[in-house]
Amino acid sequence: MLTRSLREDAELTPLEPWQAEELAAHIDSIREHLRPWIGMAAVVVDTESARAYLQRYADLQAADSGRICGIRLRGELAGGVLFRVFDVPSGNCELGVWLAPWAQGKGLVTLAVQHMIDWAFDTRGMARVEWRNAVDNAASAAVAKRLGMTLEGVLRSEYPVNGGRQDGQVWSLIRADPRPWRSPWAG
Repeated sequence: MLTRSLREDAELTPLEPWQAEELAAHIDSIREHLRPWIGMAAVVVDTESARAYLQRYADLQAADSGRICGIRLRGELAGGVLFRVFDVPSGNCELGVWLAPWAQGKGLVTLAVQHMIDWAFDTRGMARVEWRNAVDNAASAAVAKRLGMTLEGVLRSEYPVNGGRQDGQVWSLIRADPRPWRSPWAG
């Protein structure tokens, strides 16, 4: 998977260790926005930690067990989407996302995730895609609903964030579920 157009002014691109400085600056600019929802806000704190974070995903991609991509709007890094879990033998994977406040409300996350779902199912043959979000993250739950995912339940005290733990909703889409958006490059 290389660069994919999401729309005329936006694209989905790989994020690699050599882009650590850009990722560090991006996360720094939106840290307070991300802090309530995802641990990356506390992990990526400078160029060195950004490089380690991106290297971890480069290693996961090389082992066929994860992947990270950036969402770019007019060339600027606006957010990202990643396969936090990508277990080929079981056919299960889990998507995660983040987006800068200035890029919200434009459908970018939905478009990016649609591409990632199509790639997982149609190119890689995965059977199940999961989406997890904090129970009070209404924006993330809205994306799962737009994608036609099924809410399977809540995992209590599932994820550590900011020295505490948050409850998480688990959503899923299986290969047999309808995907009316199907990417033109799917399959």
